[in-house]
Amino acid sequence: MIASQTLGIRGVDLVYDVRGPWPPGEGGPPLFMIGQPMDASGFSALAGHFPDRTVVTYDPRGIGRSTRSDGRVDHDPLVQAEDLHELIAALGGGPVEMFASSGGAVTALALVAARPTDVLVLVAHEPPILGVLPDRDAAERALGQVTAAYQAGGLGAGMAAFIAMTSWPGEFTQEYFDRPPPEPSQYGMSAEDSGSRDDPLLSGRAAAVTAYLPDFAALVASPTRIVIAVGEESLGLLTARSAAVIAERLHQQPTIFPSHHGGFVGGDHPFAGQPEAFARRLRDVLGAGGADKASAE
Repeated sequence: MIASQTLGIRGVDLVYDVRGPWPPGEGGPPLFMIGQPMDASGFSALAGHFPDRTVVTYDPRGIGRSTRSDGRVDHDPLVQAEDLHELIAALGGGPVEMFASSGGAVTALALVAARPTDVLVLVAHEPPILGVLPDRDAAERALGQVTAAYQAGGLGAGMAAFIAMTSWPGEFTQEYFDRPPPEPSQYGMSAEDSGSRDDPLLSGRAAAVTAYLPDFAALVASPTRIVIAVGEESLGLLTARSAAVIAERLHQQPTIFPSHHGGFVGGDHPFAGQPEAFARRLRDVLGAGGADKASAE
């Protein structure tokens, strides 16, 4: 059973969903599942594998059902972290457990750095933080090409460029930039341009997410058990490379999960993963006594 509610805070009506009993029973503290730019719907399959837990999902500010009135269109992890803090407080306060993926993992790292008592365990899955990479300038150039392709040709052109960037193995060399721009048809997508330029992933509105640099000193000092997670199919790719650097800065090894960057999404998604296997791994990691016990060999 899913109960959807709205929390009005600082220029946004934040819509969230509670699956399971409230207040939580003996299954443990609330388990938050967050993403960005993915909204709550992307966690339906994963949440379904935790029927014994109270699971909370939400649509980030300005995405999905969470309409904003602050006059802004950008997606700032510091702002979203404060949104999460207020949501946790509205639900009775922490600490909660949290699985956070992609841009949601960036927001979660910002939350733990600023509000260390909010989160008991954080599993941060493939945070796309470009500034930690040894080839950060080239990575930012590649991302700029994605935005340019979207602005020039619309959703299909932008997504083709994005997939090409995120599936490139290793550092972005001149070989990457010498390639011809990918066609949407290479990935089974239409080249038709709807004229819209407000996609949260491709438009550049999430630039603050990839540009965010974690406060590593605050994260190391935090009482939160932080686990940096990487999909086994992502190894060597952009978000896995950034995750590996972040893990190293936190004095750990990345924890390997099944599948890819979206490995928790269900079969109705065009890039479906392995949600059942992913959920088993997540349950094991959440139940581990420490990040070292969950790390890959």
